[in-house]
Amino acid sequence: MGRAHEVRAKAMAATAAKKSKLYSIYAKEIIKAAKSNPDPESNDVLRRVIEKAKREQVPSDVINRNIDKAKKGEVENYDVVEYEAFAQGGSNLIVKCLTDNPNRTITFVKTVFNKCGAKIAGQNSVSFMYEHLGCVGIKGHNEEEVMDALINADVDVNDIEVEDDMVVVYTEVADLNNAKKALEDAFPGITFEIDEISYYPKDTVTLSPEDKEKFERLLSMLDDLDDVSNVYHNVEL
Repeated sequence: MGRAHEVRAKAMAATAAKKSKLYSIYAKEIIKAAKSNPDPESNDVLRRVIEKAKREQVPSDVINRNIDKAKKGEVENYDVVEYEAFAQGGSNLIVKCLTDNPNRTITFVKTVFNKCGAKIAGQNSVSFMYEHLGCVGIKGHNEEEVMDALINADVDVNDIEVEDDMVVVYTEVADLNNAKKALEDAFPGITFEIDEISYYPKDTVTLSPEDKEKFERLLSMLDDLDDVSNVYHNVEL
């Protein structure tokens, strides 16, 4: 199904069904991004978070309220922390958290790992098996048109995939904004169906039914933790 499917589906698809958790995640991401500069016109990170929030139907009130909090300084300091782990049947995962209390977060995450048979790993023990890439997807244009637009703008591309009627472009993280600008200039008015920075496993594993059940329980319990914003893994679900 390609990496594009993984971007849309996410390892933690269940999060999207839990609106309160979804809104909480975006509130933290907006606050973190807006704290240094609350103007999305000049803050690329904030603009991307807002656009992503809108695509996931986060209400404008949630977005604007948290930008206002950042402007007034009425916010906590949120840090991004990531934990790597090994789990059943050769599976591994990266857990991304956004937290105002890393000590609390690691305690909760370790508790879930222990209950579900996962073992926390040292930094880069798992992440080196993933590609950390920017990704955008658009409809209405073919692969050749998209590639020409990127080449003409001197944008380096990691890979391009075509899935159904969507062209998906992968870039190094530092090149993502340049890729978006090149496509916007070439195709005025386009909508980015995908606009992500994500981890992609270089290889995937298929688990036995028993291990798959345990792994899905692990994902579910991580999803229940308020500080967990995303989970990336190498399991074919």
